[in-house]
Amino acid sequence: MCLAVPHKVVEINGKEAITELGGIKKKTRLDLLEDVKVGDFVLVHAGFAIEKLNPEEAREILDAWREIEEHQS
Repeated sequence: MCLAVPHKVVEINGKEAITELGGIKKKTRLDLLEDVKVGDFVLVHAGFAIEKLNPEEAREILDAWREIEEHQS
């Protein structure tokens, strides 16, 4: 099974971004998307941003992940 997780773009340098999820920052490639800006939310899979999300979509997905995590404890 493959998962793509929403990250917030905090920095862009060419086709590489620094994205953040839960305070953890990682390098993310932007080769598959156009018009990504700092502050945007993107779905990240295998180090690549594969889809741009609006903030509400990103929050809904992240809230669902938090619910799953809470029930795993």
